[in-house]
Amino acid sequence: MYTERASRLAGAVVWTNTPSGGDEGRVLPDGCMDLLWNDGRLLVAGPDTRAFVTEGEPRSWAGVRFYPGTAPALLGVPAHELRDRRVALSDLWPASEVRRLTARVNGAPDPASGLEEVAVACAAAADTFDPLLQQIVTALDAGRPVAATADELGLGARQLHRRSLAAFGYGPKTLARILRLRRALALARGGVPFADTAARAGYADQAHLARDVRELAGLPLGELLAGRG
Repeated sequence: MYTERASRLAGAVVWTNTPSGGDEGRVLPDGCMDLLWNDGRLLVAGPDTRAFVTEGEPRSWAGVRFYPGTAPALLGVPAHELRDRRVALSDLWPASEVRRLTARVNGAPDPASGLEEVAVACAAAADTFDPLLQQIVTALDAGRPVAATADELGLGARQLHRRSLAAFGYGPKTLARILRLRRALALARGGVPFADTAARAGYADQAHLARDVRELAGLPLGELLAGRG
């Protein structure tokens, strides 16, 4: 069972997931990075460019999903170094610090609240979030073209690409494509017909939507809506 709630950390989401069996799970790209707890361990999920498929025994997971672009400043590592990866937090931070944080999470009333406390503390100690990154996300999520976004923010194409790699894990075109997928899925799950979903989300046509969903999510749109995603 999956649940989520808004975090005390601005823009973040706290979630828990306990799979009901050994069935396949599918985590779709969303432009975010997560701090994870699983079986007493702390891990980091980097930004995905395609669906991350999980299988195996049912185990409880908890996580804090950071707003796009905010995690690298908190974790001290560029996002592109973790692209399409799940790594132990001890691979990024000193082992003694990770042991202390792990004990803090494991000793909390529940792992999700413990993770949130760790995330809030990390945010307090991190550099201030660059508001330009949020402007990039806002513009691209509104369907603005990449070139127009760069011009409006006073950035050159190379500068925008470099900032995007460090903050989001990939270039602005990939980020725009992933955000468009999220818009489309929200519309389709709300009952909007596929053709209308394609038009409203910014696709050329329904066939374009179908190709993008299959490439990024690994399943046809109908199967995702039926619950396999």
